Amino acid sequence: MHVVAVQNNIQWESKDANYARVRRLLAQRQGPGADLIVLPEMFATGFSMNAVAIAESADGPTRRFLGELAREQNAHVLGGLVTEGEGGKGRNEALVIDPSGSELARYSKRHPFSFSGEHNCYEAGDGLPIAEIGAWRLCPLVCYDLRFPEDFREAVTRGANLFAVIANWPAAREAHWRALLVARAIENQAYVIGVNRCGADPKLTYSGCSLIVNPQGEIVADAGQEEGIIEATLDLSALTEYRTRFPALADMRHGSLGGAGSP
Repeated sequence: MHVVAVQNNIQWESKDANYARVRRLLAQRQGPGADLIVLPEMFATGFSMNAVAIAESADGPTRRFLGELAREQNAHVLGGLVTEGEGGKGRNEALVIDPSGSELARYSKRHPFSFSGEHNCYEAGDGLPIAEIGAWRLCPLVCYDLRFPEDFREAVTRGANLFAVIANWPAAREAHWRALLVARAIENQAYVIGVNRCGADPKLTYSGCSLIVNPQGEIVADAGQEEGIIEATLDLSALTEYRTRFPALADMRHGSLGGAGSP
């Protein structure tokens, strides 16, 4: 699977400008055809707490853009958007679209970032979907979810071999972002794609540092701090061989997950 991660400098609450920016960045790449394109959390608006203003219906303009992009690129596309929740709150979602433009999986962030007040504006999600892309089993997660290894463990017991963490992760905690992406790859013997924004919003700066990490914790692509694209070809046979040769996952004690993944 050839994956492409788009690290964009998000224009604040300007959806059309950000759609155009993503298209422009993808038009500049010259690599092989992509199987999976990953965009950051809330890539069309930035991490805004103005949920009432930016929230869309489930089939709103950002959903339509992701479908158009998937068809144009003939690739699966994963991107973050805000949809309408209950009681005036939004839902911070990750959407996976297949190359025909159809919805493959929709995930709502399970852990709103209470430190920033996100829980006051966005409702917590519940499920943890696994999107099947051929023999790959992709689990999408959003930003703060990265700090909760039990979610990754739950997904891996259900067959996940690839994680995509989309984010607006501030520069102040860049070291945590890097360390946790590597840790999640090592402990779950899975590929991890971490896609962050760069630039600044009205409150924070973002250092980007989008990463693609292999199952042994080696960083195979690093976007640095500037706007741009990273890409890598993931090797499923090498992942399977590594899990067989070093079967750490077989030694998990499922009861410690609170029942998740237990037989």
